Formats: sequence, structure tokens, C-alpha cells
Amino acid sequence: MTTLVTRPQPQADEWAQALSAQGVPARALPLIDIAAPPRAQDVAELWATLPSHRTLMFVSPAAVDWFFRLRPPAIATWPEDTLAAAPGPGTARVLQALGGPLGLRPEHLVSPEADSPQFDSEALWPHLAGLDWQGQCIAIVSGGDAAGSRGRTWLSAQWRARGAEVHAVQAYQRTPGTWTPAQQALARQALARPEAHVWLFSSSQAIDHLAEAHLPALAAAAHAPAPDWPRARALCTHPRIAERARALGFGEVRQCAPTLSAVVEARRSPP
Repeated sequence: MTTLVTRPQPQADEWAQALSAQGVPARALPLIDIAAPPRAQDVAELWATLPSHRTLMFVSPAAVDWFFRLRPPAIATWPEDTLAAAPGPGTARVLQALGGPLGLRPEHLVSPEADSPQFDSEALWPHLAGLDWQGQCIAIVSGGDAAGSRGRTWLSAQWRARGAEVHAVQAYQRTPGTWTPAQQALARQALARPEAHVWLFSSSQAIDHLAEAHLPALAAAAHAPAPDWPRARALCTHPRIAERARALGFGEVRQCAPTLSAVVEARRSPP
């Protein structure tokens, strides 16, 4: 059985290679494409006002990557009193790799523990709730689409309830992208033999892109089997993603933590 890794590139290839190395056959089938934000100047302005921010919360590795990619050359240091928050270890690792050379110290990086059962805003908040947020300025560095950023609504509400000022800055843009001919062929195989494939979803938006963009484009480009959702299988890394997969009609939906070891264990264990 082949695991279809639907993360954006290059994460999709990295995860497929890592799973295969653990004896779990996997192939990359990205459902999200990462591109520059519609207003790159917003990121530059955030860099210019970093010292006035108590915390920057980065929603994903892509948010970190694009934030530092769009750094104005004249700004070469991370302010000593500005925290960097991440919802999980993957985002935290990228933050340390890119922020460390600019002065971001490990003790100023806030993230759930590596063995946390979940990596999301709810898991991050207990590490932040004890601080004084009255009058503090917070920026949520996120992705989005052409219409603007998609910040963390729940987390923003927690900060605002404690007197903080919160604003979202779009550091990158998420689009469905376009499948290559090889990826189209892989998708047709998955549709023709749903029992031989497992879709690994780490984003609800990936499921939306699959249903609303990729499958219609595949049907228009070449003959493709209609999705047999009751026979299709999904492995999801968050309860909300699992809910979206069930809503689409996946017949078997399982959930696991968004770590390599958890995905490997879930794939090796029986349903």
C-alpha cells in the first residue's frame, strides 16, 4: 500500500523519502503550492518594526522560510526582547536554523514539547498563557490566498482577551498548483485502486484543493476514474483535518500525530 504525501514541496519529497526509508512505501503528491505573498512589503514592514513586537507566531515552516526570505538586507539582527512562537517542532527547527544566525536565542523560541500529543495553537498556548500580554503587540506570520492572510483565530482571541494587540501578516500564498504528468498518472492510479493507497493529509486546505481543483482538472485533462470515496483511505494529522476528510466521504479515516514516527506507526498498525 502506497502512502500519498500531500504536503507542499519540498516537504512532500522529504516526507516520502523518510517514510520509504522506514519501510513505508510513499510517494509525493502535493496538493498545495507555496508562492510569494501578494504584498511582500507587509513582511518588510514587519521586519522594520520587530523591536516593537513582543512575539511573532509562525504558523508553519513555510511561514518561517518566506519571512526570512523577504528580510530586508539592511536588517541583520533579531531583537533581544522579541519572542518567536511555533506550533510544532518542525516550525521550531526552521526558526532556529534561520533565526539563530541573526541572534534568535533558543530560550526565546516558544513551542510545544517534541512529545506533545498534538501540535497546534491549543498545544502552544499553555506555554504562553502565563506571560503578561497587556498592551503587547503580537504578529501572526501566516499563509493565505489572493484575498489575504489566514491567521489563527482562536489563538488571536486568547491574546486579545489578555489585552494584547494582534495582527496577521501574510508571508506566503497557498494555491492548488498544477500536477505534473507523472503526478496526474499517480493520482489516476490512486483513484483506480483506492484500497492500495492511503492519502496522508496535514492540512484541511489540501483536501479542499483535491476536491475543488485537482480532481476537476484531472478529469478535464484526461480520462480519470471517478472518486470512489467510500473505498478511499485517509490518514490525518489533526482532528479538524479528519473531520474534513469524513465530510468529503472518505470511507476510512484515521488520525495520528504529525510526526514521522507516528505516521510510520499508524501505517504499520492494522485499522
